[in-house]
Order: sequence, then structure tokens, then C-alpha cells
Amino acid sequence: MAGNSSRKGAIKKTGKGNPTAGSGGRVKRGLEGRGPTPKAKDRPNHKVYKANERAARADAKRPKRRAKPGEAEWIAGRNSVVEALRAKMPVVAVYVAEGAERDARLRETFQLTSDLGVSLMEVPRVELDRMTGGAVHQGLAARVPAYEYAHPDDFLEIAAERGEKPLIVALDSVTDPRNLGAVVRSASGFGAHGVLIPERRAAGMTPSAWKTSAGAAARIPVAQAVNLVRQLKAYQDAGCMVIGLAADGEVALPDLDLADGPLVIVVGSEGDGLGRLVSETCDQLVSVPMSSSLESLNAGVAASIALYDVAQKRLG
Repeated sequence: MAGNSSRKGAIKKTGKGNPTAGSGGRVKRGLEGRGPTPKAKDRPNHKVYKANERAARADAKRPKRRAKPGEAEWIAGRNSVVEALRAKMPVVAVYVAEGAERDARLRETFQLTSDLGVSLMEVPRVELDRMTGGAVHQGLAARVPAYEYAHPDDFLEIAAERGEKPLIVALDSVTDPRNLGAVVRSASGFGAHGVLIPERRAAGMTPSAWKTSAGAAARIPVAQAVNLVRQLKAYQDAGCMVIGLAADGEVALPDLDLADGPLVIVVGSEGDGLGRLVSETCDQLVSVPMSSSLESLNAGVAASIALYDVAQKRLG
């Protein structure tokens, strides 16, 4: 009979005495104190949570890319790109923005890339903006590879292979890449076997240094030292004399009698000169005599004068 609660499967219509009926009872009490519903990404049974888990596992299996110091760099701007191509820098590719105005510099770029066998590609301007990091590229940019530094010991091996006495130039915290480029150019021109620079707080072989070297960076190796003082001592242990250029040097460059032996010439930074530890490590401090009251020379100029003097004595 309908409504007969004693019948099997019948439902009692009243909630009185039955805590499961309605919205109250055990269900309500069971939810008390649980707080707000967690977000989908925090609920293990939700599809969003599962999707994130799958992505995390896939990412863990994917090989990680490690950034390397001195990764490929960009040269942006029409003048800069033309100068880089003229200096025969190792340009990987040149990129031109779609719709870029054709002027003399762009036409010269086309000719130089053709002569040098450098790839030339046209890309949307927004893409060129992205690749160059928002630099002012004037519709033209070039990509150059990371400079491959030599090992400091390579200089000694190069000298031995040539049957020559090692001649090395070391720079102490020279921060202007143009000075570095000038030193590299002079070192190449006067027969040095390499240029040593500190790994930190110093200019590296950037596109600016490459351009200033006028192509010499492709002919002479440059090495980085984690600790310049330690490396200078290693050269001393290998039989090299280490001299430092200093305004208050006890020996004038023309009187230097070490030029015909294994030699390391250390040049200080533009403003502070040689650091204290580097100065104390040098076997001898040498000054460049000047007739005026000028306190010091540009690092690139000082290195060039010293290298010229040593080259002349070695030839004599």
C-alpha cells in the first residue's frame, strides 16, 4: 500500500528522527570545519591536477638547457653590422626586417654577405625585435657566435711549437672592450703568443672588442683566468718572467733586459692600474718614460709601446 513505511524499499516522508533527511543531519555536520573547496590544480582527482602532473613528469625527462657564458650575441644597427662585416667578424647570419628602407648601408650589407658567404634572411620586424631583445636595430642585425677562449697553457704550447720564447700579454681588470681589442691587435702585430684576461670584472671578447681588433682576434688566441694571480705564478713556475707596467716602476722600459727571454707583460686597468696582489706577484715593475706630466697611458697604448719595445729587442 502506498505510503506504507513498513514495505520493503519504502521511503519515510518525514525527517523527524532521521538525520539524513533534508539538508541538515550528518551530511551537514560532516562538512563542518573543512573550509573552502580546493582549487582544481590542488585536487588530485581533478583533470587539471592530472594534466599538471603529466607535464611535470615530461619536463623532468626533458634534457635541461644550461646557459653558457658568452653565448651567441647580437649586433644591432646598420653601422654596427656593416663594420662587423668589414672587419670579417665570424658572423653567423644577418637578418633584415621586412620592408626595411634600402639605403647605402643596406646595399653594402647585401654585397658583403654575398662576398663572405654569410646567410642573409628577411624576417618580420616584430621577430627581429624579439631576437635582439628590443635593441634599436634599424631593420638590420647580425648574429655572432660565442667567442671560444683558449686555455692559458695553450700560449706556452704555441711558443714551443714555433721554437720561440713565450711572449704573453695579461690584462688586469681592463673593462673597456675597445682597449681589449686594441691590445689583441697589437699583440698579434708584434708576435705575442696570446692575451690573458680575468674571467670576472673585466672586458671579454664582445663584438666591440672584435671590431677594434680589426680581425686580429681571429689570428691570436685569448684565454680567461679564473684567478689572474694564480695563473701568473703558474707562468713563473714555467720559467717566464712577469713584468708589470706601472707609472712608478723601478725600471724604465728602454732599460729592460728581460725582453729576449720568456716574458709576460701585465697591463693594469684604465683608472686604477695594477691591483695590489698582481703588482706584488710581478718580478719587476716597469715604467714607460714620458716627457710630459701625464700620469698614465691608456691600457691599449701602454701595451702597444711595451710590445713594440720587446719586439725590437728580440729582433736585435
